[in-house]
Amino acid sequence: MKHFNLNKLFIFLFACLCIHVSSSFAQTYSAKPIRLIVPVPAGSGPDSDARFIASRLAPILGQPVIIDNRPGAGSRIAIEAAIKSAPDGYTLLFGTPTLATVSSLYSNWPYELKRDLMPVSLLAITAYALTVNTSVPAQTAAAYVTLAKSNPAYSNVATYGTGTITHLAGAWFGTSTGSDFKFIHYNTTTPFNDLLAGQTSAIFDSLLAVIGHVKAGKLRVLAVTGKTRNPLMPDVPTFTEAGFPDYEPQVWNGILAPAGTPRAIIDRLASAIAQVSKQPEVTSYRRGIASESASGTPEEFAAFLEAERTKWGAVVKQSNIKFE
Repeated sequence: MKHFNLNKLFIFLFACLCIHVSSSFAQTYSAKPIRLIVPVPAGSGPDSDARFIASRLAPILGQPVIIDNRPGAGSRIAIEAAIKSAPDGYTLLFGTPTLATVSSLYSNWPYELKRDLMPVSLLAITAYALTVNTSVPAQTAAAYVTLAKSNPAYSNVATYGTGTITHLAGAWFGTSTGSDFKFIHYNTTTPFNDLLAGQTSAIFDSLLAVIGHVKAGKLRVLAVTGKTRNPLMPDVPTFTEAGFPDYEPQVWNGILAPAGTPRAIIDRLASAIAQVSKQPEVTSYRRGIASESASGTPEEFAAFLEAERTKWGAVVKQSNIKFE
């Protein structure tokens, strides 16, 4: 009996120690600048978003949030850098949809998202769109599917590269509609030069990426993701309205930390992100780039990531896309 009671006492004391240590971390955090690793080049859309959020987090956390761009290898460089960083809350990862695809795309991917990274909070979800050159004689998504099937000249679809979300989103739409798209991968250059010139017919990309060209009269959006129409393009139907209710790719971003980061710090960061998402300036900013704030608890973000991983894993498998 005495031995049993001593065990219970040890467990109780250990739990108290963990709570004390976690509380101590929270009280001293943050004492120095915070590094936010971003898996895309400076000047890109996600980079601009990361910098905007960093500028809003800094006053709340009391420290500068410094952007560290680590592009390349399908986000692998950035993800590995974050995983290998000290779990002290001073290195964070700006997560993008590649987090949900990388383990399915790479046969030798050595990391496990649930094991090696800790979700902090989702930041935003951005509308995705099927966009065509204005020379394409299709005014609806269904009409484009019919056209691409009947005339291969219109089946050329531009992507940012093999295995990118633009590629996977196009592959998903292709398999779900029985379309045999010919993907043109622009691994090192922008796909828009050829799309605007009519060398390619379509692209599956964020509404933010195409809206400037649409307003200039050079591209046409046929359908967008979302439960309701996007305020920036109220005349464009959702994919559900267009007859494709099961097609819902999402462009999103969120914040993650290395595994082992104290829970008190994770909660502090999640709270700061929640505060940022409620700021009127942030709401206005999001509306202007066709996105919505989507903060939440670490557990909610973890569930979201798992759902995304499952969804995109199925797309990768069905499309037979794989890297060594």
